[in-house]
Formats: sequence, C-alpha cells, structure tokens
Amino acid sequence: MSGGVEWALHCCVVLTGMTEPVPAARLAEFHDVSPTYLAKQLQALSRAGLVRSVQGQAGGYVLTRAAEEISVLDVVEAVDGRAPAFVCTEIRQRGPFAATPEACRTPCGITKVMIEADRAWRESLRATSIADLAGTVARDVGAETLPRAQAWIAQRD
Repeated sequence: MSGGVEWALHCCVVLTGMTEPVPAARLAEFHDVSPTYLAKQLQALSRAGLVRSVQGQAGGYVLTRAAEEISVLDVVEAVDGRAPAFVCTEIRQRGPFAATPEACRTPCGITKVMIEADRAWRESLRATSIADLAGTVARDVGAETLPRAQAWIAQRD
C-alpha cells in the first residue's frame, strides 16, 4: 500500500467536519507534506468521486457525501487502485520439479490463503467508514483535538 493512502485518509478525516472547502495548500501545510504530493492524492480522491474541487477565491476540497457513506476501502482503491495485493506468478511451473500447466488449473494453497486474506482485508476496510475513522482518531488524540485542527485549517491567511 502506498504512503498516499495514509495522506488521503488523514485528509478525509479532517474534511469530515469542515463546512467550507479546504485549499490543498492548507491541507499540505497542516500535514507538513509537499503540496505537489498531496495534490496527487486529492486528485485521485476527486477522480473517484470522494471529494470535489471547488474553484475560486474560497475554493478547495470538500467531501462529496457524508463521511458515514465513504469507506476506508473507497479511499484505498481511489489512491492505489483495485488490484489485489497478491498476484500469483505460478511458481509451481518453474525449477527442476516444475508442474505442467495442466496440473496448475486450480489455485495452489498459497494463492488460496492470499486471496482469502485480501478478501478479509477489503471487507474490514469496507466496513469502516471515514466517520468511524474520525471517531477513532478523536478517541486516540482527545475529542477536542480534531475540532481544533479543523478550526486551524479553516482559518484563511
């Protein structure tokens, strides 16, 4: 999983309580990350329909729907794509004891385990919304921290 997923999730959590669009530069400043790098993650979220870019003097990014309706998996797939984490390269068909293609018509035990792990991982992320994540963050850092952070972000220079 790319580092961009972490940044995108942090941005979505911050955007949950925002009533006005947040400029990408302000999000980058808050997270102390390169504006160019963060812009790529925000563009991926925008292409996936999770955030919307608002143009103009008071422009920036807003969530396109309630945080309860956006899953962590939505964000992961927006940034990193939907490809499975594991791709079988059919190692069984290599080396001195290589199996024939005919002997490899069904997935091996390793592939089965990895496919099941990927399915379980995705189900867990699908079951967790950005609102759930924001609640967890609030519990971890203190209920007042997220609103204070959102107030700081909302300040216009």
